[in-house]
Amino acid sequence: MAHAAHIDEGHGSEQPVAHAEGQQHPIRLYLVVWGWLFVLSLCSYLVDYFALQGLLRWGLILIFMMLKAGLIVAVFMHMKWERLALVYAIILPPVALLVFVAIMVAESDYTLLTRMLFLGGQ
Repeated sequence: MAHAAHIDEGHGSEQPVAHAEGQQHPIRLYLVVWGWLFVLSLCSYLVDYFALQGLLRWGLILIFMMLKAGLIVAVFMHMKWERLALVYAIILPPVALLVFVAIMVAESDYTLLTRMLFLGGQ
């Protein structure tokens, strides 16, 4: 970087030129996110420590997992500062996949119920 400003040809005034180094974020942001990741991991471990069972256990674990993944993607992978089109290109396919998995789960329950009713549990 030999020169960080250039002279406007028409007016002779200097205007700053954007550096190609990338955007710098304050270290405090990363430390706060790291703290939240620690707290969410602690909560996830406490679910096991208190021996929660069933749907409550898996629901809490999945919620904590999604929150941690969201923080990592937003801050450490810099999605928070990307264009909306790129964010949609990254986020929408996994969301669509989760919707399709939910549809398959509902369909599997229907198929099992139908087999139990008409085939007598075979």
